[in-house]
Amino acid sequence: LFLDTEIDWKAYMQEVSGFLNGERDYMKLRGDTGPLVYPAGFVYIYSVLYYFTSEGVNIQRGQYIFAILYLGTQYVIFKIYQSSRKIPPYVLIFLSLSKRIHSIYVLRLFNDCFAMVFLYSCIWAMINRKWTLSCILYSFALSIKMNVLLFFPAVGLILFKSLGAWKTLFNLILIKLIQIILALPFLMEHPKSYFARAFEFSRVFIYKWTVNWKFLDEETFISGEFAKILLFGHVFVLMGFLFKRWCRSDNGVFNLLYNGLFGNIKETSKSVTADHIVTLMLTSNFIGIVLSRTLHYQFYSWYFHGLPFLLWHCTKLPIFLRCLTLAVIEYCWNVYPSTMESSLTLLLCHLIVLINLWIGDAEGERVKKRE
Repeated sequence: LFLDTEIDWKAYMQEVSGFLNGERDYMKLRGDTGPLVYPAGFVYIYSVLYYFTSEGVNIQRGQYIFAILYLGTQYVIFKIYQSSRKIPPYVLIFLSLSKRIHSIYVLRLFNDCFAMVFLYSCIWAMINRKWTLSCILYSFALSIKMNVLLFFPAVGLILFKSLGAWKTLFNLILIKLIQIILALPFLMEHPKSYFARAFEFSRVFIYKWTVNWKFLDEETFISGEFAKILLFGHVFVLMGFLFKRWCRSDNGVFNLLYNGLFGNIKETSKSVTADHIVTLMLTSNFIGIVLSRTLHYQFYSWYFHGLPFLLWHCTKLPIFLRCLTLAVIEYCWNVYPSTMESSLTLLLCHLIVLINLWIGDAEGERVKKRE
């Protein structure tokens, strides 16, 4: 039998039970951990799980479902890694060794797991040049949890490079349209409540459970000034990568804009290789991770599977240091509750990876022999 810690699962079931009983006001959908704060896709997926698990009581059946989800996610991720020309096969071993990831999937049954399988499927669709499908999958991922927005800068840039301005605009409208369709039951009755809860950008997580920034005092952590500093840092780093790293093969951002606006995308689309796509998607997300105000334990699933790719594909670190970085990050995520030391160590590891992404192969274009 699997072990379980059912706090979040119980709250999820309470939240969707209100929906299943006819409630359409997001302000009134709640669980033991507080109000429902996820978009509509979450509600539909966990409503299905509500029925499959006898109203959430049969947790073991839910764990079996999540075990299958874990294996399916691993399959998609392995296919993504297989598409790379630079990743040695032994790196795949690291993708199956995380104690924390196993806990997130088959013990805690977090909604992050569903969001990420759609997101990785989106990347796989991009690699196969199925742009419309990739946008549909991206929108489904976003409808489950809004952390998927961290990938959005890369999504927009990849589409622009591959399709030009007008087809990109069409696909972005498609992403938005899917969000509206999924949310219609709530938008038709209580639209303000839905947007206020499902996409609540001002939400402040509880300091007690954060894995990062624990070396700061709580007053600083929850302050608006700290949030603004992190937001500015996030935008600044993204702009740095956009202008100095991600568009070098396109002769710069302004040349890319010109080609995209006036339909001359034959040259820019050549740079959109599988390696380029995966590198931009994972780097965009990782920048957001480094500068997030709060990382809870389940958030490790947002970027764990991308760390080996970034380290082996995009950095020049010796193999020993790559392995050590992965091991230390894993250790930090398994310290419970997090401490000042584990939190500071995690930040230092993140900065090491980010700096090496900057000085390494930020575009994912240079090819070297497999190690």
